Amino acid sequence: MKTSRFTEEQIIGFLRQAEAGMPVKEVCRSGGFSDATFYKWRAKFGGMEASQAARLRELEAQNAKLKKLLAEAHLDIHALKGVFGVKPLAPQAKRGAIGKMIEEHHLSERRACRLVGLSRDSYRHPPQPDAQTTALQGKIVEIAQVRRRFGYRRIHDLLRPEFPGVNHKRVYRLYSEARLAVRKRKKVRRAALERVPLQLATTVNEVWSMDFVSDSLANGRRLKCLTVADDFSHECIDIAVDFGISGAYVTRVLDQAAIFRGYPAAVRTDNGPEFTSRAFMAWATSHGIRHILIAPGKPMQNGYIESFNGKFRDECLNEQWFQTLHQARGVIADWRRDFNEVRPHSSLGRIPPAQFAEQHRREQLTLNPGLLP
Repeated sequence: MKTSRFTEEQIIGFLRQAEAGMPVKEVCRSGGFSDATFYKWRAKFGGMEASQAARLRELEAQNAKLKKLLAEAHLDIHALKGVFGVKPLAPQAKRGAIGKMIEEHHLSERRACRLVGLSRDSYRHPPQPDAQTTALQGKIVEIAQVRRRFGYRRIHDLLRPEFPGVNHKRVYRLYSEARLAVRKRKKVRRAALERVPLQLATTVNEVWSMDFVSDSLANGRRLKCLTVADDFSHECIDIAVDFGISGAYVTRVLDQAAIFRGYPAAVRTDNGPEFTSRAFMAWATSHGIRHILIAPGKPMQNGYIESFNGKFRDECLNEQWFQTLHQARGVIADWRRDFNEVRPHSSLGRIPPAQFAEQHRREQLTLNPGLLP
């Protein structure tokens, strides 16, 4: 902005000469300025004293300074909103925000660090992970790639034997940095129905739950999987895989499982034809096994096996593309072994079902020594 070569005091002096009776043209000629300039001065400084003009100059300077500060404040707000909506607390997020401010909004490094609340030294020298952190992060990624439906809590359970004392919050931080979060499935809204609570089992082999899961080979031929689980230990007792499974087939599978585990006190099934066939009903009666049939159209009355089937689909069937029946049986058998012996279960104290069942058997033998063979 161009400034006048005359001070406020000199301008007021020229105005006083005109007020005293000196012609305006003569005042302008003696001062060396135009008539338009004289009338502009009179509109601005007319009737003012020299002290008032000095005060006006100070106010204008202060106003210009305030305008500059307000413009800078608006620029800061615009820069902050441009890089993040909510102020982050993690230093890693702050470093990223500073970089965006410098690149996109052309702020200086000093100013960007002051806005975000991070020192320039911390921005220039980010911490370097040690060897243990690098190994831990690599192991987290390795497990997540193999077990795609595992969240950070189950990954933490698998890491504890190899990394004793590792904190679950540290695992979560590294898990989040690697962007391994599992996409949540949308829950389907269903009409509110009266639910029958499941009777909790108190020992192994008290209740076995059963159901069927369908899949297909690459050529389109249908596969049928019979899943059997123990309600108390949540062990997968067996998964039979074939092109067709009848009621007699089901009884043979259960007899084979009973050779090593013994027969259950009760079995819980839906009203499928395999479970209501004469062969299955006769098998249950001959072995003195109580048959619990759920109400038609209410699968949550068989909630234990429904929960197991969901894990079976997500972690095994949906991750594989079977070419032959032999391949399907091998892959499913490996998954069942991993589910029982490796995969931690949240309702069992975050240990595998087989380990939980073994602990229960030892407790029973301790309380009842007469059970020893």
